[in-house]
Amino acid sequence: MAKKTKNVESENLSDSVILTPQDQRTLAQILSMAQSIIETTAQKKEPSIAIPARSLSNVRFNATKKFLEIGSKKTSRDLFNLSQAKSFMQTLLVAKGSKQLIEMGKTSSIRGLFYMLRGDIKPTKEQTFNDQGECDPIIEDCEVLLDALREELHLFAEKKGDMVGDITVVDKGDEIDCSRMGSGGYAIPSIVEPSVIQFKKCGAKFILHVEKGTVWQRFNEDKFWKKHHCILTHGGGQPPRGVRRLLNRLHNELKLPVYCLLDNDPWGYYIYSVIKQGSINLAYESQRMAIPDACFIGLRSRDFERCQLSNSVKISLNDIDRKRAKQIAEYPWFAQKKEWQKEIEHMLKNGFKLEVEALISRSISYMTEEYVPQLLKEGSFLD
Repeated sequence: MAKKTKNVESENLSDSVILTPQDQRTLAQILSMAQSIIETTAQKKEPSIAIPARSLSNVRFNATKKFLEIGSKKTSRDLFNLSQAKSFMQTLLVAKGSKQLIEMGKTSSIRGLFYMLRGDIKPTKEQTFNDQGECDPIIEDCEVLLDALREELHLFAEKKGDMVGDITVVDKGDEIDCSRMGSGGYAIPSIVEPSVIQFKKCGAKFILHVEKGTVWQRFNEDKFWKKHHCILTHGGGQPPRGVRRLLNRLHNELKLPVYCLLDNDPWGYYIYSVIKQGSINLAYESQRMAIPDACFIGLRSRDFERCQLSNSVKISLNDIDRKRAKQIAEYPWFAQKKEWQKEIEHMLKNGFKLEVEALISRSISYMTEEYVPQLLKEGSFLD
């Protein structure tokens, strides 16, 4: 006769904590995984976890949806496999830590979770996690395993990115008018899910996302967002997840077009690619982060001649730049687009790259008063 197994329940939920529908869903996913392991063990079978593979070979570009998505391949993590036992234990530890955070109604940085879970494995000299680099991939495994964003596991990363413009948001109950945030703007949080951030009022017509804070500062100081009725954002280079997720929400929920002003170099092209189609590493969350309709407004390879820039702004391409540019040209979402092929070929032919700040060589406010307004008027973008 089979032994009856005990159902796993949420036992540490405080009476003062009100779970959101998403919290309830994530908690149910964690408990379901734990229950499955208990039942497998009771049947005297080897406990294992099947995790969707996050390798390049399991990522594909969905031409219909126009973003990257993860495939159906899975990898098994088995308790009785000596090479997998520790990662099996670490996966359950991360799930347990997230369960505790949800039940307490609190969040933690990924660094904080590392310290929450780090400890000795007695009687050995081993530790549960040797360093942060060992913990981070397990967190990503739990995301795809539980079909939940890291932020839905109540984990956040360091803030990087700002926003200013004609929009009022409610951030954990506090109403914030992003048109009255001074020179610093509204710091975009790491967690921007609907349970945390709600959009109350918006008079903006579009979003202008710029690559760096220095460029954002020029646009903010010149009140570009006020003159052109837009929202101005930046992600400090490669935009972090919070910025990408917020852009996705603003685009889909408020129907705001997204225009990207990035450097004319392989790195700028890649940043645009990540915003538009998603990234290979986070292909399992492209639906909630990618913006297939985002447009590249500049900087363009033609702008050196068109804007009559001086030779002093040229930055010579090195071998790494050339190699990266050719790789990007082969991306499926760029390979079939003649305009993008011409753009990359033009940069390679030029033999140099340009930063957005190069426009300042014309005049301090050339980019805000002439360059971008003209492109918006002409509708001259790369898709």
